[in-house]
Amino acid sequence: MSDVTVTAENSGPYLVAGPIQLLDADGNADAVDRDVIALCRCGHSATKPFCDGSHKAQGFIAEERAS
Repeated sequence: MSDVTVTAENSGPYLVAGPIQLLDADGNADAVDRDVIALCRCGHSATKPFCDGSHKAQGFIAEERAS
């Protein structure tokens, strides 16, 4: 089985590294052609589910850290 890691950046996106298949709410596959993707968790990205850096302009601060 391939190794996949998900890292919660401090007040930033989730970084997903490794071979993955990303599915939308309808089960349709979204092409993932990078080794690492950044998934938005602030809710302000114009390219959801991917991070576009909007968390910086919005002053996003994560309320909780992954434990």
